[in-house]
Amino acid sequence: MNSSRRQFLARTAAGAAVLAGGTFTTANAVTTSTRITALTDLTVIDVTSGRKRPHQTVLLSGDRIIGVGRIPVPRGAVEINLAGKYVIPGLADMHVHSLGDERVSPPLYLANGLTTVREMAGTNPMLYDWRDRIAAGTLLGPRMVVASNIIDGDPTLWDPNLIKVIVVDGADDARAAVRRVKAEGADFVKVYSRLSRESWLAIVDEAREVGLTVHGHGPDQVPSKEVSNAGQRSIEHIHSLGLSVSSREVEVRRMLLAIKVANGDYNAWFRQLHPIEWIAANTYSPGRAADVFGTLRRNNTRVTPTLTMHNVLDQIDYTGLDPALAKYMSEESIGTYDYVIQNLYAANRTAEEISHQHEMWAWRQRFVGELFAHDVPIMAGTDTGTPYSVPGFALHDELEHLVGAGATPRQALYAATVEPAKFLGLGTQLGSVEAGRIADLVVLDADPLADIRNSRRINTVVTRGRVISPAARRQLLAGVEAAVKEPPTGKSLAAGGCCGTGATGH
Repeated sequence: MNSSRRQFLARTAAGAAVLAGGTFTTANAVTTSTRITALTDLTVIDVTSGRKRPHQTVLLSGDRIIGVGRIPVPRGAVEINLAGKYVIPGLADMHVHSLGDERVSPPLYLANGLTTVREMAGTNPMLYDWRDRIAAGTLLGPRMVVASNIIDGDPTLWDPNLIKVIVVDGADDARAAVRRVKAEGADFVKVYSRLSRESWLAIVDEAREVGLTVHGHGPDQVPSKEVSNAGQRSIEHIHSLGLSVSSREVEVRRMLLAIKVANGDYNAWFRQLHPIEWIAANTYSPGRAADVFGTLRRNNTRVTPTLTMHNVLDQIDYTGLDPALAKYMSEESIGTYDYVIQNLYAANRTAEEISHQHEMWAWRQRFVGELFAHDVPIMAGTDTGTPYSVPGFALHDELEHLVGAGATPRQALYAATVEPAKFLGLGTQLGSVEAGRIADLVVLDADPLADIRNSRRINTVVTRGRVISPAARRQLLAGVEAAVKEPPTGKSLAAGGCCGTGATGH
């Protein structure tokens, strides 16, 4: 077991012991309790098999599930009757960039049933603070796994005046960057698009030496099969994968390497990438796909498609912020989203570009359907922080997009429960509703296997044994609604995800 995983498990265990019960709060420590809580008359959903077991009792003690079945309620237990409800494992969003202060993203995640998130850019020390306080039980929020600062090549796609990016040029720089982020407390190394092959290989090697894993973009200079074979554990988004399964891969990769960008000019890269993606999309090779996808499957390289992000950026003329969710966003965040769309993505496009963008969304859905058909391990992730995603709520959009791409509801839920648990080395602790597992649960009013939209019909959330009742969940949401109306604090995170806000990076 590498040292970063040992540290993560230690934090998880400490937080689980504290979050077992006590006074409901998002700011102060909660006290422990050894009482047993019984959730009764539920239908338990096994996300791995799709089996549904009705009229079950789920017993909780401390941070653990201690019994599941048609079993009696122990004397003295607190019984919560949930007749007609369905219970699934706690959900995970495996690609987020949190917004606001601790009164915004953490409660929004929990209110939406997210008990685990993977932060994809540790650009603000506050994220490490949240992670550690949640694990210690002094802040109520989901389990957090936090990336390093983005490590990118020179010139980087991000303006270093706006976002903390570690720019490396060559193997020595790359190795030093890995040692730096290890010392800063990152759970893993985040790699980015403009890394040279030499730098990227050095990062992967040095990370292995210091006990960290590597997640992130497929660099422009490195084909997807090599990314997988070298040991990068996840590939984020669809950009690089789409190029690797083109019958004209040599040509499109040569075009990709010819892209020229100035320091910090993300949009120039994005605009130049679009016509290359268009060629690749129209030269999809089933044979190349079988080869590349087979490599990903054999190496257990996870893909996080982030269709929620692609949906907006491919269809900026047809998408926007859900009016019903605007109350959970600050005016500053909404203004940032609008500015980014209008100035970085909508400006100066030809009619042909607009048409091609819209068609690319349909292609990405088909592409993700092919990933599922080839049994590539998929993780649900949203790229929350990019327009117009709202923390927590966006994951339910992602689940619907995955089903729209051809996944079954069970497969979509698997991508948000079992697969993330396995990826994080917690496959025996999370991802199922059974005795001995950590008590991370979501109770739903309707069956999500019948209709994935029912994942939104949340009744109760359990995070490491802590029961968030319907009333407490409403309090969480009301607290966020109040917090976003207040002036931003110096300890807030600005809106901005993977694709072009300049605040956090994707």
